[in-house]
Parts: sequence; C-alpha cells; structure tokens
Amino acid sequence: MKGKQTVWDMVRSLAVIGVVVAGIYIFLPHDDQADPTRTVDYRVETLTARRAAPYPVAVPVGLPQEWRATSVTYERKNSNAWHLGFQDPEKQYVAIEQSSDTAEKYLTAVTQKAKSTGRTQQVGDRAWERWDGEKYDALVLREQGHVTVVTGTASFEQLGTMAAALEFRQGPQTP
Repeated sequence: MKGKQTVWDMVRSLAVIGVVVAGIYIFLPHDDQADPTRTVDYRVETLTARRAAPYPVAVPVGLPQEWRATSVTYERKNSNAWHLGFQDPEKQYVAIEQSSDTAEKYLTAVTQKAKSTGRTQQVGDRAWERWDGEKYDALVLREQGHVTVVTGTASFEQLGTMAAALEFRQGPQTP
C-alpha cells in the first residue's frame, strides 16, 4: 500500500507543478509576433574602419528606416575586411563586404559561391559586376587595391538600392 501512495503523491505533485507553470505562462506577458531581429548601431565601427582601412569605406546614407542594420565588423588583420549586414524591408539579407583581398577565393566566400554572370548593373556612375548564386546574388565593384561587394538573399533590385545608397569615405569623418 505504501508504494501506491508514493506514486499517487508524485502524480498529484506533478499536477500541481503543471498548474503553476501553466498559470505563469498564461499571466506573464509575451509577444509571439515580436520580431527577433536585433538591430545594431554601426557608427563607432564605421569611424574605426574609416580611420584604419586603406580604402574608402562604404556605408549607406539615406536608406529608409525599414532597412535594419543587423551586424557590423572590421577586421584589420583579415585583409582589412569591412562587413555591414542589413535586413531589407522584405526581410531579406543584404551585406556590404569590403576588403583589400581582391582574390577570387575572397569573393567566392563572401558571395556564398556565386559566380560572375559576365554582365554589369549600372548604379549611379559605377558599373557593378552581377554575380548569381544558389544562395546569394551579388554586385561586385573591383577598384584599385580593394573590392566592394553588395551581396545577400535580396533581389538584384534591392542590392542595387543598397549600392546606390553607399557613400565611400576614408578618414575620421562621422558617418
């Protein structure tokens, strides 16, 4: 008889714990529709990169608020690699990648194995190479001693929007 009481006591205890947990879940506020995307401020990293990079660092100017910065890095030891990631208004990923490493290996890595189409896309006064890939598409701008890549899951139209918003500057000016 003792064993049955122990099992019954355990079942009752678990039921009480379940009711308490359910009550906590119901009465504590939570938003199932909340956007989990974390937005970052890239002003300090921009200043650092513009002081340190041997090329004019590209940062977008005048994008609507629906474009949200999600990641930023500058790695001097890694060929002066500048990275600025965004989520566009259609919830697609767009990244600006710059480096003094202009090798195909670098381009393949940042474009997720996209390949040159042999075509260009005119953005302002610059002709960007169009690269097409299974995962990412990209616009590639090769300049003397460095390369700028606008890449991601977004459409070429959105990549072009980002490329058009880029301001290339070097030095300690504020973003």
